[in-house]
Amino acid sequence: MAKIIGIAGGTASGKTTIAKRLKQLAEPHGKVAMLRLDDYYKDMKHLTLEQRRQINFDHPDSYDIDLLIKHINDLQNNIQIQKPVYDFVYSIRSDETELVDPSDLIIVEGILAFCFPELLELFDMKIFVDTPDDIRFIRRLKRDMEKRGRTIESVVNQYFTTVRPMHHTFVEPSKRNADIIVPEGGKNEVAIDILSTKLRSLLKQKKN
Repeated sequence: MAKIIGIAGGTASGKTTIAKRLKQLAEPHGKVAMLRLDDYYKDMKHLTLEQRRQINFDHPDSYDIDLLIKHINDLQNNIQIQKPVYDFVYSIRSDETELVDPSDLIIVEGILAFCFPELLELFDMKIFVDTPDDIRFIRRLKRDMEKRGRTIESVVNQYFTTVRPMHHTFVEPSKRNADIIVPEGGKNEVAIDILSTKLRSLLKQKKN
């Protein structure tokens, strides 16, 4: 069966950067799939845009975790999946999906990846990306304004209303579930080198 790696950490901590780097480094040794928790937000098409933007997307209840687990199990059973794609501009699940093939390694990445016991049971290795709050906020502000069409007022309001309190309630405590804590996100080359070596070892175990 496929080996499964979980990557968690606060918003804009560098999770996606590390996930992509590890995927790139592991691919010469086996097929790698990447699943982002953000794509598994519950489908809220029945709500207006204004109503959707009032949802607390940093709470575990906002995720369709059952679908994510089903997809992981399908991939492990050599079944292709149609992964949902989330549209962050309109806060809605896109009508488009992404075909994902069964792989030797599955990387699951998201802020609350370590907050679901049923997910934790699946992970062969758990990585927490730990980046200071001020750096994460600046990165999020820049990203949401440039890529998601948000105003500075809306980003700041969301940060203080839901992002920050949910980080302290759920994300930060989930750090205790990690096997490895990586400071400074995707710029920690030493950590990435160590992690890629471990992934190669896991892929070797799978082949054997």
